[in-house]
Amino acid sequence: MSTQAKRYRIGYALVPKKVQSFIQPSLINLASRHNIDLIAIDPSKSLIEQGSFDCVIHKLYSSDWKLQLERFSLENPNVPIIDSPDSIERLHNRISMLEVVRRLNISKRSEVLDVPKQVVVLDSENLKGNGVIGELRFPILAKPLVADGSAKSHEMYQIFDSEGLKRLDAPIILQDFVNHGGVIFKVYVAGDYVQCVKRKSLPDISQEKLATLKGSLPFSLISNLTVPEKNEGFDIVVDLEKVEMPPLGFVEEVAKAMRQETGLNLFNFDVVRDAKDGNRAEKCLLETLKMETSKAI
Repeated sequence: MSTQAKRYRIGYALVPKKVQSFIQPSLINLASRHNIDLIAIDPSKSLIEQGSFDCVIHKLYSSDWKLQLERFSLENPNVPIIDSPDSIERLHNRISMLEVVRRLNISKRSEVLDVPKQVVVLDSENLKGNGVIGELRFPILAKPLVADGSAKSHEMYQIFDSEGLKRLDAPIILQDFVNHGGVIFKVYVAGDYVQCVKRKSLPDISQEKLATLKGSLPFSLISNLTVPEKNEGFDIVVDLEKVEMPPLGFVEEVAKAMRQETGLNLFNFDVVRDAKDGNRAEKCLLETLKMETSKAI
């Protein structure tokens, strides 16, 4: 007598934009063929009363939702929640985000993992002079302190001089800009599964070009510069096909160490190579990804 394979109920709680992007018919059909039913969770209703789940995957961060998950976990201690709100919360602050990387235990090898130098500015008055940047040197990157996925958390700028600092509002983080060949390596992690892909990034800036650049530019504007004669001095010609990927063993080791340090199972991080040293992974930024791993899988 044949026994019917168990079907698994995976509940997902995502903002509508993420649902439209990732919960496609192809994904639903693929999951179904593997005995997985993807069930939409309504965060406005009691999670406990929405049926039994074998796993809950979410990308919501409100205090009400956190309380919902806590109650659900008490009632269903054996059901995995991916990921824990407490583990995710530390990644909503770019200071604690980079501290994660500093604590990683990576074996000695030819590749070196590091984080950019940075200065935290809590008072906008301090942005009126060069003194705030400390050891940093222009150009620098300006990023909001909070990294919660909101539109404001994505308002980032490349700053070329002290005048560019004056348009910023604190709290904010100023970071070294590292020439990295205009390429960023995005690493997607889903449990033990790791995939690294190449994407175009901010273009390199030579010292000669830097002398001609003034004020600041938002990341979005820099990313949209596609015509060489209109690039305002940026070197934007990048052939991704010719860019060598970081060694897979190195990427997997970093991903494993991040899982152990953060307690997360579904996330991504970015790595860039310092253009001055082709083997150096000069900057590594970690942020929550959740269902966005479907971009790589």
